[in-house]
Amino acid sequence: MAIVKPFKGLRPPRELVERVESRPYDVLNSEEARQEAGDNEMSLYHIIKPEIDFEPGTSEYDPKVYQRAAENFQKFQDKGWLVQDKDEHYYIYAQTMNGKTQYGLVVAAHTDDYMQGRIKKHELTRRDKEEDRMKHVRVNDANIEPVFFAYPDNDILDRVISKYAETKPEYDFIAPIDGFRHQFWVISDTDDIEVITREFSNIPYLYIADGHHRSAAAALVGAEKQRENPNHRGDEEYNYFMAVCFQASQLTILDYNRVVTDLNGLTSQQFIEKLKQNFTVEDMGTDIFKPGQLHEFSLYLDGHWFRLRAIKGSYDDQDPIGVLDVDISSRLILDQILGIKDLRGSKRIDFVGGLRGLGELKRRVDNGEMRAALALYPVSMKQIIDIADSGNIMPPKATWFEPKLRSGLVIHKLS
Repeated sequence: MAIVKPFKGLRPPRELVERVESRPYDVLNSEEARQEAGDNEMSLYHIIKPEIDFEPGTSEYDPKVYQRAAENFQKFQDKGWLVQDKDEHYYIYAQTMNGKTQYGLVVAAHTDDYMQGRIKKHELTRRDKEEDRMKHVRVNDANIEPVFFAYPDNDILDRVISKYAETKPEYDFIAPIDGFRHQFWVISDTDDIEVITREFSNIPYLYIADGHHRSAAAALVGAEKQRENPNHRGDEEYNYFMAVCFQASQLTILDYNRVVTDLNGLTSQQFIEKLKQNFTVEDMGTDIFKPGQLHEFSLYLDGHWFRLRAIKGSYDDQDPIGVLDVDISSRLILDQILGIKDLRGSKRIDFVGGLRGLGELKRRVDNGEMRAALALYPVSMKQIIDIADSGNIMPPKATWFEPKLRSGLVIHKLS
C-alpha cells in the first residue's frame, strides 16, 4: 500500500506565481538560469540554482552556494513571496501540451515506501548527484521541487480530480519557455482528502517517472533525521517528501535520441556495412525520417536519413531489458560498432530529448559538431512499469517525459 498524506504547502500568492515559478533545476545550466532569472529577484532560480548570485564560473557545489540557497529561501518567506497554507491540503497540478491535459495529485509520499521498494524506480542513481540533492534538502529543511510519480489508473481518484477541474484554478498560466499551460487547484474538502488518502492506501506501488535523484535524496535525508531524533515518533513531516502523482495512462514519453562525435575510425560505408549484420538498412533520402514502431531506428549520416530495422534474433522478446530499443541500440550500435561502452561518462556521445525534434539532430550533425545521429522509438509506460516490477533497471538515458513539472508552485517543509 502507498502511504500519502496532505501537507501545509508553502506557495506563492496568486499574483506572484508567474514571477516565482521556474523550470526544474536539472534541465538547464547555470548560465541559462542566470539569463532566465534576469533582474527578477523573485525567481525560484535564486533558490534552486543559487550559483547565479555569484560570479559566473562559481561551482554549483561550492558550500557558499548551498548556504545562499537557504538564505534566499528564508528571504522569500520573509518577504511574503512564499506563504505557508494554514491547513494541510492535497493539490492538483494540471499540464496541457499540444492539446492534451494530464492531471497530477500533489501529495506527501512516505520515505519508508521508497526505502522498502513500494515506490519503484527504473533508473540507477549516482551517489554524487544524490549527495548534491541531499545537501540542498538539508540546508533548506524542505523539498523545494517535487518528484514525478505514476500510479495505476484509479476511477475514484479520477472523479475527485474531475470535480476540481471544473472549478476555477488557484493558478493558471502559460509558461514562457515551454509554452505549455499549467493549472493548480487546492483540495481543502476533508471528505475529498480522506478519499485520496484511502485510495492511495489501496495502490500497492507507485512508480518514479522522473526525479530518481530527488527521490533518493529525500528518502535518505528522512532516514538521517529519524536516526538523529531520539524522540522519533514516525509522524514527523521529515518522514514524507513531495511528489506529483499522475495516472500512468495520461503520461507522454518522448523519444530520447543520441548523437555521436565519430564513427570509431570507420568510413560511412564501413559503418553501414557493419550495421547490416543486425539491421536491415534502407536509405530514406534527405527528408527527415522518424521511427514509427518498436525496433525501428532512424540514422542521420552524411545528409541522408536511413531506416534501420532490428533483425529477428538480434534481441530477446522475453527479456524485459533486451527487448528495449535503447538496449538494442546500445548493444549493437554504440558498443559493438562504435566502442561507446559507458553512456553516462563517454564524451563521444550526447543525448537529445524528443521535444527538440529530429531537426535538432540534423542541425548538430550538419554543423560539424557531431558525425551522426540516431533516433529511437519512445519507450512506453507499460515497459517502464514491467521493468520496475521485475526489479530490473533501464539503460541510461532511456526516457524523456514532457511536459516537465514547473518548480515553485508548492514547496514541502520538513519541520
